[in-house]
Amino acid sequence: MTADKTWRGRAVEEDAERAAAEVTDARALLRLRTRSRLLLGRMLHPHRRMLGVAVALLLLQNAAGMAGPFLVMLIIDRGITPLAERGDPALLLTLGAVFLVAAITEYATKRGFLLLSARIGQSVLFALRQRVYDTFQRLSVGFHERYTSGRMVARLTSDMDSIAELFDGGINDLVLAGFSVISVAGILLWLDVPLALVTLLSFPFLLLLSRWFAHASSLAYRRGREAVALLIVWFGESLGGIRAVHAFRREPRNQEIFAGINDDNRRATLHAYRLIAIYSPAIKLIGNVTIAVVLTYGGWQVMRGHIELGVLAAFLLYLRRFFEPMQELSQFYNALQSATAALEKLAAVLDEKPAVPEPERAYPMPAGRPAGRVALRDVEFAYRPGKVVLPALDVDIAGGQTVALVGATGAGKSTIAKLVGRFYDPTSGTVRLDGVDLRDLTDAQLRRAVVMVTQENHIFSGTVADNIRFGRPDATDEEVRAAAATIGADDFISGLPDGYDTDVHRRGGRLSAGQRQLVAFARAFLADPAVLILDEATSSLDVPSERLVQRALRTILADRTALVIAHRLSTVEIADRVLVLDEGRVVEDGPPAALIHSGGRYATLHQQWRDSLI
Repeated sequence: MTADKTWRGRAVEEDAERAAAEVTDARALLRLRTRSRLLLGRMLHPHRRMLGVAVALLLLQNAAGMAGPFLVMLIIDRGITPLAERGDPALLLTLGAVFLVAAITEYATKRGFLLLSARIGQSVLFALRQRVYDTFQRLSVGFHERYTSGRMVARLTSDMDSIAELFDGGINDLVLAGFSVISVAGILLWLDVPLALVTLLSFPFLLLLSRWFAHASSLAYRRGREAVALLIVWFGESLGGIRAVHAFRREPRNQEIFAGINDDNRRATLHAYRLIAIYSPAIKLIGNVTIAVVLTYGGWQVMRGHIELGVLAAFLLYLRRFFEPMQELSQFYNALQSATAALEKLAAVLDEKPAVPEPERAYPMPAGRPAGRVALRDVEFAYRPGKVVLPALDVDIAGGQTVALVGATGAGKSTIAKLVGRFYDPTSGTVRLDGVDLRDLTDAQLRRAVVMVTQENHIFSGTVADNIRFGRPDATDEEVRAAAATIGADDFISGLPDGYDTDVHRRGGRLSAGQRQLVAFARAFLADPAVLILDEATSSLDVPSERLVQRALRTILADRTALVIAHRLSTVEIADRVLVLDEGRVVEDGPPAALIHSGGRYATLHQQWRDSLI
């Protein structure tokens, strides 16, 4: 189980660092709860008129429900007289009819409230899902590198389900219980003060029990939300790497890890149910004891003639209406604490600020495609404080120039590419496009100007044409075919069962690694950026596919700026200029042929590559 705990600890550390820190800090936890309440308030604000109508329906429902025991009292004491006397049939029928009207009113108002609350709840959930999805899309690459997809799925599924349960009935139970408790307390005092004072003796016990349950269940459901999130994270990782799982016969070990995580979830859920098993029966016990005391004392008062029988009957019925909501509150707490924990998670996500925010005032770029001049001025960058990857880097790349970045792993090649693509902002210094700081450009401006192709370009479910058209949804079929033909993908696409309309299946599983990369090249070419970044973009291609791409690259890279990162020097040879990097510094800079003859590091790399071909 040590490895299981290590995996779970790593998942929490990587994906919920801030949430975990806040849970251990009481003040931060209070801030998180406040943010979750503010989030719910903001989501409900557009529906305030409908909420007013819903509250009015609840008030009417509560009034109709409260009328029942009172009418029973009148029927007993006024409609049904002592046996020695004759009753009043007309009054009895009238009170019976009023009772029926009250019952129908209670039914109709409850039905109307449930329909209205469902409409409000679904509208809130719709808007909340939209906000969370939009936030996940806008957050920077750095956030997604530390926040696994499984946790994102948990935010949009299990957390949303918890909030939905609250809207499905929890709010009705809470508000109606609150109205009932307040109404009944007032009516009991009005009916008979001594009996009401006897009832009030149970209040301290109810208060202490409810406060304990609220605190304990809050912690329990927060742990439960975390356990569910870990289940989804591990499940997603296992299925995402199912080929590796089968290849290394990892199934038994994965099952052991999943069993441990699943057991954590089981124990967290059981703990929450144990709390309910204490709270709900305890409320009922207090209620029954109170009723027994009131029945004994009230019966004695009736026998002495101090109160009427109908008053005692009504008092007992109202007591039932007082304690029943208390029992329902245990179920409401179940939904409330789960939803509160979910809201805290969602509020934490929605409060995340993009590490690469949009500018307050965007720079007005001229119409047409930019010239593509890229400049890095005194750029320093660190993924983590104190661990500098690029120390004071200065690089100028002319528009239309193809520059290859080479060097050992960890030299800073991909970091430069991410800065030019503005997946990150430099710690200090500036990255400029045509003299404009990238931080002064909107995402839309930047994505039109700069496109990156990596060795792991994602292929989405859908057709081949849909994937090529990804960067330009308005492209025609002819433009899609032309882009594919230019980079040499038309032959293999035409050979597929349905050609460009062939469904590539999940993550492009119907295509080979080389074919997926060619589709990514066609996608980038169709987008027609001013700056194209190729980050190990040919590493997954076999030799025939690579030769096709090599022929196409000269066409793709014509009249545009390109940064090419590759270990295969066959790709580097098409560059106009090579930058050799070492620990984030440029140690060699020049045309490939000149660097080969200089006898420096690039010459050594080139010779090693030639020797590997022999």
